[in-house]
Order: sequence, then C-alpha cells, then structure tokens
Amino acid sequence: MRYKNYSFPFLILVVFILTTVSCKQLGLWNNASGTSGSTDDFSSSPVLSASESMKKMKLEEGFNIRLVAEEPLLNTPVALTFDEKGRIWVVEMESYMPDTLGTGEDQPSGKIVILTDKNGDGQMDDRKIFLDSLVLPRAICLIGKGILVAESPRLWYYEIENDRPVRKTLVDAAYAEGGNVEHQPNGLFRALDNWIYNAKSGKRYRQNGDSWLIERTHFRGQWGISQDDQGRLYYNTNSQNLEADFFSPGLGAGNDHQRNVSGFGEDIIKDNKVYPIRPNTGVNRAYLEGTLDANKRLVNFTAACGPVIYQGDLFGSEYKGNAFVAEPSANLIKRNILTDTGYITGGRQAYKGREFLASKDERFRPVNLYNGPDGALYIIDMYRGIIQHKTYLTPYLKNQIKERNLTQPLSYGRIYKVVPRGKKAKSVKFSKDPLRHLSLLQHPNGWIRSKAQQLLVDSRDKELNIPLRKLLNTSEQTNTIVHALWTMEGLGVLLKEDVLPLLKNKDWRLRMQGLSVSPSVIKADNYKEFTYIFKEMLSQNDTLAAPYIAFLAPSIQVFDKVAAKDLLLSLSKEYPNNIFVSDAIISNLKDREADYYREILSFNPDSNLAINRRLKKITNDLSKKKTDNLKTARDFPKGAAIFQSFCQTCHGADGNGINNLAPPLNNSNWVLENKDRLIKVVLFGLNGPVKVGNKIYKAPEINGEMPGIAANPDFSDEDIAQLLSYVRNSWSNKAVKVNAEEVQKIRKEYKGRVKPFTEGDF
Repeated sequence: MRYKNYSFPFLILVVFILTTVSCKQLGLWNNASGTSGSTDDFSSSPVLSASESMKKMKLEEGFNIRLVAEEPLLNTPVALTFDEKGRIWVVEMESYMPDTLGTGEDQPSGKIVILTDKNGDGQMDDRKIFLDSLVLPRAICLIGKGILVAESPRLWYYEIENDRPVRKTLVDAAYAEGGNVEHQPNGLFRALDNWIYNAKSGKRYRQNGDSWLIERTHFRGQWGISQDDQGRLYYNTNSQNLEADFFSPGLGAGNDHQRNVSGFGEDIIKDNKVYPIRPNTGVNRAYLEGTLDANKRLVNFTAACGPVIYQGDLFGSEYKGNAFVAEPSANLIKRNILTDTGYITGGRQAYKGREFLASKDERFRPVNLYNGPDGALYIIDMYRGIIQHKTYLTPYLKNQIKERNLTQPLSYGRIYKVVPRGKKAKSVKFSKDPLRHLSLLQHPNGWIRSKAQQLLVDSRDKELNIPLRKLLNTSEQTNTIVHALWTMEGLGVLLKEDVLPLLKNKDWRLRMQGLSVSPSVIKADNYKEFTYIFKEMLSQNDTLAAPYIAFLAPSIQVFDKVAAKDLLLSLSKEYPNNIFVSDAIISNLKDREADYYREILSFNPDSNLAINRRLKKITNDLSKKKTDNLKTARDFPKGAAIFQSFCQTCHGADGNGINNLAPPLNNSNWVLENKDRLIKVVLFGLNGPVKVGNKIYKAPEINGEMPGIAANPDFSDEDIAQLLSYVRNSWSNKAVKVNAEEVQKIRKEYKGRVKPFTEGDF
C-alpha cells in the first residue's frame, strides 16, 4: 500500500491527451462547463524538434532559453553533473518502459556519456560513451579519481583514466534496498559537509582514503536534491512544492525510534498550486473532481521533482537563493522565494497565476534542474509522451497510450539552460593549480565555490592548511569562510582553534557553521572546552544555538556521559516546549527514552509540554512492538517481498508511515478491520483524505491517492493475499489472514473499475 499519484517518483506521471470519445465519457469536454477552446487544441501531442519545442515555451520576462544538447547526442537523460572542464556527464535511462508492459526494461542499455562543447558556442557537439551496458542507471557523482554510479540495487565506484573506467569497486550492495524502479534512491549530491546525500534514501556516503563510509541519515524526498549556501538540503515529494532541512544534514539521525525529527523534512511552502499554459487532461486523476480547473489545467503539483536552489551569479540578487521546482506532468518550472528567520526557512511562490517557465509542448518533461558553472539554470528534458511505470499503469491509461501511439519515440532528450537576456553565460576555467582553486572559494557563483572545495579535498594535500587557515581568518565574505572551513574539514586539517572563535561570532550563519562542524574536531583533549562554551551559549540565552547543542551532545558523551546528560537536562528545563530542541534531545536517547522520560517528569510533570508529549509517544510505541516480524516474513514470504519492493518506500519499513508520503499501516483500522475493504483499496486504490485512528491524513501531508494494483499482471490473487496477510500480522498488528479466494471475489465484483475508492464509499 502506498499513497501516490501514479507518478514516476522522480519524474512524472504519464502525460497523454485523452481522446475526444474518452473525454466525453468522463465529462471532461462538456461545453456546458464554460471551458473555452476547441478540443483540437489539445487532442494531439506532436513530436517537435528542440527548436520547435522552445517556441512553445513561455519564459519569465528578461530571460532566454538556449539549447545545450539534443538527440541524437543524448538519449533519455535523467541526471547530469559537470566536471572541472565544463563537460557534462549525463545518465541515460534508455530501457525505461519501452512499452506499456515494460518489455525489456531489465536490458543493459543504460549509459553514462560525456558531452563536450568543442567550439565554445555553448552547445554540446561531441558525445563520448564512458560506461554502457547498465540497467536503469539513475545517478552519478564525480569524486576523487573516479565516479560513483547508482545502478540499483548497487552503488559502484569507477576509477577514471583518460575518460575511461579502469577499476570498479562495490561501495554499497544495498544502495537501493527494496523498492521498484519508481521508488529507489537517487541524487548522489555532494554537499557542503563533504558527505554525499540522496533523495528517497536514509543513507549518506563519504570517501575515506581508499574506502567508503556509509552512515544513517534522515530519509529525504523522492527525486532530486539540492542545497543552499549554508549547506542545508532541499527536496520534495511528487505532490509537494518543496521540503527543507533547517539544520546541517549530518545532525540528529541517531535514534531510529524517532519517526520524524523537527527541522528535517519540513514542508516550507504550503502553496502547491501550479499554473500550466496548456490543458492537462492527461494527468492520471483528470477525471476526479478538483484535479483540473474549468480550463482543464492541473490545479496542484502531481509530479514535483528535481528541485534546485539557485546559487549562481548570473541572474541577479533577487534570484539568489530562490528555489526552482520541475513539474513535468504540467510541462513547467516553478520559482519560489525563500526567507530565513533564525534557523527556520520559509518560502512563497514567486508569482500568482503564472510560472517562471511553462510550455505548450506536452512532451516537454523537465525532470531535473541544476546550477551550472556559468551561472545558468540547467534543465534536463526527458522528452517523452509516456513515462508512467507499468507497476501502476491502469487499463484506462494503457488504452489511451495505445490509441494515441504515445509510446514512441523513446530515444529523445534535451538539455536546456536559462540565461538573462543581454548577459553572456561564461564559465570559469579550472587549472591544476591548488592556489587557483583557493582563490575560487571566493567566487560569487556557488557552483564554482563548491567545485573548488571538492577539488581541494580530492587533492588530499594537507599542506593546504596554511593558506586555507589564512583565508578562514582574513576573509570578509561569509560564503568564503564557510567553504574554507569545510575544505579544511574535508582535508582533515581542521583544529579546535579554527572552530572555537566561530562559536562566539555575532553572525548567526558563522556560529551555525561552527556548531555544525564541531563533531569533526571534538576530541578527548578538548571536549571540556567545547562543553564549557556550549554551556556559556545556553547561559547567554542563545536560542538559535540551543537545538544544535542538543544535536552535539553525542560528541561530548563519547568522552563524558555525565557532562552530555547535564547539557540535555539543561536544555530540557530551559526549552521544554520547543519542538526543535525537544526532538534534538530525543535524537540522543536511543534505548534510553523511558528512563529519561521518568527523570524529566520529576521536575517538569506537565504532560502538555512538547518534550513530554514526544517522549511519551515514543515509549508507548516501543512498548507495543511485540510481534516477531521475522516470523511473519517466514509465514508470508511473497507478501514480505512485495511489501519491501512496493510498499515500504512510502509506508516505512516499520509500518509507521513516512511524512509527506503515506499514513501508518501499523495499528491502522484500515488494515486490522474489514478485510474486504482492505482488498478493495489495494486492488483499486484509495483517494484521500482518509482517517486513520483519530487523525485525518490528506495532501500534502500525504500524497493524495494510493493507486491500486488490480491491473498489474505481475501480482496474482495469491500474491496480494500474502501481501495483505503480511501487513495484517506485522509490527503490532495481529489479524486473520487473507486468502486468494477472497481477493478473487473482490476482483470479479469490481471488474473494469478505474476510479479509486474514497473513504465515503465504505
């Protein structure tokens, strides 16, 4: 079970245009509705050349869109990265959904290619295949002397010599545990803190000499990931504009008993409306009331993906730090304006009733956005008529695809860039001179600064500590200080003397970075100094630092458990009703939640305080974990496998749901009560809002619809029965199993049904 919009989690749902007959049957082309325009305006979806497609785009005044690459130079692009030479490395997912059955999808036809602009005109004119014979590759990251390549379920590292792979190392055999092609990690984003993060994942990676570190981190988003100048991460789900971390991404993920930690995965823009410039009758729920407006245009996000925080220096100051989000189902790119209040980030849409970029070409599929080395905004256009995966493809969609011949062509794809009119996008030349890289840490373009930091870290040259320290101590630019700091951290040359002054800086941005980097320098011989200054910050009522200090307690606890606990108790007394501080405290308490709860009740007995409410819930949840899930998996092996592949990525491995994706299955009345109702939901889907227990879940807190799987030929009645039996007897659930005959009965009773159920139907 999962709440989705039938959309490719990173990308898109099928966008196809309904035929006149089908639309009339669904009441979509009813002239009495007052809709203007002829059906001929959107009854076809022609394949356009890149130049023709660009003419169909409406872009923010003062900007131009330029072609960077097109077919046949590239094919089915889904992700890219730039190297220091300005070349573009592109991931091609060529075998994705060759037809509605997914025939041949597992064929090794995916590639990593290198595109080069040889004549310097801004358009790529050379293609070199770096790696081929890949099965559905999805992400890459240049690092050190090689490149990380995500080819689910594994993550590989290839060393590079003369643009060729020479050695292959397995980094993580379980990079994508469970999940189908629509629900697997992606991104491989190399962040400010020198760790590599992903969307749709709870892992982070770091190169450590010739080995790799893998750590648990917060689960984030669906497709695409970005950062701001402070290194905070941004991502989203398909029905949600933008999510953000308020704190440094490496903090607060130490307690897997916490379902959510406040300040991570925050929904920062509540407005999810979109403003396409063409009818979108092809979105998967077009026939449901409220999905489209009177002009047949999509009302809210349904395939949000590929967010990027603009860090370039080309657009102008009013665009600096803006968030751009792709919506391929509506053929547009949205601009959001972000604001900071202390450590809390908020935002709003830049425009009302229009978008930064929107297209009338239905096959324009912006699936990923990037900052470029020249300061431009780069767009990956997968350019397809259909991108819906077979797992959730209904007979209705299959019929439309067949009738309209939307499967072909499959071998298209474009890369565009947006530049201000009258300005020339010009990249910086990187040399092999590390001193040149040092100077680039001062560049106004965030991509250049980040690349310079990465090259310096990859050099492993510890002698750079002297000029880096000078830059750290003498620069007047906050961003330069931040990059110098983390470059030293990445090289392993950072000292306490570099960090302690930052903790006393009046500029919150620098105090924040000092706090964030502290775990890298707290040692046995200096932890007392850090403990003292943390206490001093608390005594001075530094409310912005308070959650950070709570997150940092484990770094002190390694050397002094009493001192670490004293910090947490002080925070509990001073900030008992602050959800950010409370959750930061609890992130330290794995397996000690009940004891700590009893202790703070002795001096803070008010049950309404945030710290008490949160601790009580966790202790209650832990006490309910009585079921042996290993035994349940043995009893229903196929059900366990299906759950892992198709359900847990939204509902969570523990069945407790995932914020902004899906509600809990654990202790859910929908799971434990009426079997027939549960079978109907899994077969034919459920459209929210939905009440689980005493709480009502609705978009955007969860995705608005859980698609059914009745039309998927891969699932037999016995398979579905096993899945439901597994869910009904996992975690703290205990209910009578479901058998294949019961599934078959419901399937026959509702044969031909397309529309999902709603709670009111039961």
